[in-house]
Amino acid sequence: MRCLTLAEELRRQGHTCSFVCRDLQGHMGPVISDRGFGVELLKAPVSGDLAQLDKGIPHAPLLGVPWQLDASETRAALNHLDPDWLIVDHYALDAQWEQYTSVATKKTMVIDDLADRSHHADVLLDQNAVSLDTRERYTARINSDCVLLLGPHFALLGSDYASCAKALPRRDGTISRVLVFVGGSDPYHLTETYLEVLNREEFASLSLDVVIGRNHPSPENVEGLVKNRAKARLYSGLPTLSALMIRADLMLGAGGATNWERMCLGLNSIVVSVAPNQDQVNQELQSKGLIKFLGKAENVHPETIATALQEQVESPALMEARAEKMRALVDGQGCKRVVQTLTDQVA
Repeated sequence: MRCLTLAEELRRQGHTCSFVCRDLQGHMGPVISDRGFGVELLKAPVSGDLAQLDKGIPHAPLLGVPWQLDASETRAALNHLDPDWLIVDHYALDAQWEQYTSVATKKTMVIDDLADRSHHADVLLDQNAVSLDTRERYTARINSDCVLLLGPHFALLGSDYASCAKALPRRDGTISRVLVFVGGSDPYHLTETYLEVLNREEFASLSLDVVIGRNHPSPENVEGLVKNRAKARLYSGLPTLSALMIRADLMLGAGGATNWERMCLGLNSIVVSVAPNQDQVNQELQSKGLIKFLGKAENVHPETIATALQEQVESPALMEARAEKMRALVDGQGCKRVVQTLTDQVA
């Protein structure tokens, strides 16, 4: 999704973008096509591919095939595209893959936020870098001439967020409407857990907007919980959450790119990690007083959520101050800054 956001800004500025993805379960090929971008869909893994994975590469199983095969097939796809930039966003790819594919492109940019493997690139983007030691974490893992773009100053947000942020008045910290969204998928059924808490009598006065992604494992369960709740509406497949975030006073969700979308609009949040790559940044945002972080999804109990929700509802002054702090951190112009870096380097 963050690459789609970047591609849309590139297209808005007159550039052409295509995606190279693999036919894995839940792949986003149809979504990419619906947004009007070309998709080179690499073939699905076959029996035996997983057995050949390089165990020395972090997160190798996420790729589905050996990196050498993926690099070869990707390079073949790039040969007829002849791109100025190859933008790599995958936790199982490292410097070996990037060097192999670099012969088919003028420049390479890597998007990462784990800093747990080596890279060879012209630009590296980590929009989730919120601690002062992030640059040092990458220093020994990148080539010396790699340009680092670090922090929410470069957060990949759609242009609608910057526009909405300019028009949005100061939030007063009062909570009467809650937005629930966990992400494109919800492996821990966190949406249902949030709704079970919100369906309690003490939260009956709150209005709810509930959004589920196209890969939610049990949409019928969510639909049933929403139908049984007064003042609740269900949405699916939305291209952006900005309109719902504007009218919400609090969001119950997960980590990831929505952290920066919320902050751009000063929307307070209760956050649970649904993937390992979310843990560190959520902990850092909690330490800076920017979110209420409850930990990993597999360890979070409904009572913990209920207690946190009650605390937010009863603390309007804290909510107001936190909203202003978030809006000062993220201005929504990050995508334009990244595009400017890319265009400057190939000018």
